[in-house]
Amino acid sequence: MQANYHKKQKLHFVYIIIGILFLGLAMIGSIIYGSTDIHLSTIFDSIFHFNHDNSQHLVIREIRLPRGIGSAFVGAFLAVAGAIMQGMTRNPLASPSIMGVTDGAGLGLVTVLAFFPALSTLGQTYAAFIGAGITVIVVFIIGNASKTGLTPVKLALAGVAIGTFVQSITSIISLHFQLEKQLSFWIAGGLANTDWSTVKILIITGTVGLIIALFISNSLTLLSLGDDVATGLGQKNILIKGLAIISVFMLTGAAVTTAGAVGFIGLIIPHIVRFLVGNDYRWILPISAVFGAVLLVASDIVARMVNAPYETPVGAITSIIGVPFFLYLARGRGGSNL
Repeated sequence: MQANYHKKQKLHFVYIIIGILFLGLAMIGSIIYGSTDIHLSTIFDSIFHFNHDNSQHLVIREIRLPRGIGSAFVGAFLAVAGAIMQGMTRNPLASPSIMGVTDGAGLGLVTVLAFFPALSTLGQTYAAFIGAGITVIVVFIIGNASKTGLTPVKLALAGVAIGTFVQSITSIISLHFQLEKQLSFWIAGGLANTDWSTVKILIITGTVGLIIALFISNSLTLLSLGDDVATGLGQKNILIKGLAIISVFMLTGAAVTTAGAVGFIGLIIPHIVRFLVGNDYRWILPISAVFGAVLLVASDIVARMVNAPYETPVGAITSIIGVPFFLYLARGRGGSNL
């Protein structure tokens, strides 16, 4: 029995190592491929012998490197947030958008575009994050308003209701101020505007959420077995759910304010990882982070190449992958291993 346990642990480490190797290859590809391809030797020169007068060095340092790093963190954060939501709600179709984070971020963004059009990109990022935060707080308050307290079903219903309401307000503002074009690329999801300032916010904010997630990972394993089982084992479910919601907000809020409404990463990756490692969230979360990063970086490369020199929103690529997966799960053939 002990030997079998150690064998599984080694196998899980192998998954992480393989994921990191693929992520490294994807990151290199993200820097090489674009409207103009860059030779691999130029990448190493830009890192070790940077030349301000070399246009390709500037493209690597100021555009492609932050974009690659940003896409990796966005993918990682969305995958972990999805794993948390599925474990907490015991719903195989749950994803971060169930809490209205994406909708709230969209409202924050369209509000500043309408009333403060001169605001910098960094300011727009802060506004989107604030909008996401307010929406999550409202969802949490409404879901916890009844005498029986917060339950997965109430959380889902509150998230859908508030999300739909927020979407309506966003549509009204964007139509009135004619902001459809500015908002359309964000809604579709894209990483074209990622720079070092947004990457810093992404990493700082998302890392806080990731630390919380790893801290409660063992508790999430118990929670995924059901509230009664977790309570019977002495777990304080309300506290764990509260921390889980904060973690999802931090992770998803950071991701969507950077890349827009990139869908299905948080749905696909956790299922793949649970198939590989089982129900232990101490492994599900870190492996989901690595696999999510690989998927989004690879999707971003495809988004740049599929219609070059024009750029396809990365959200369209992840949707092409995610919709068939969603239909597969909706038919009841997946997600039972929560």
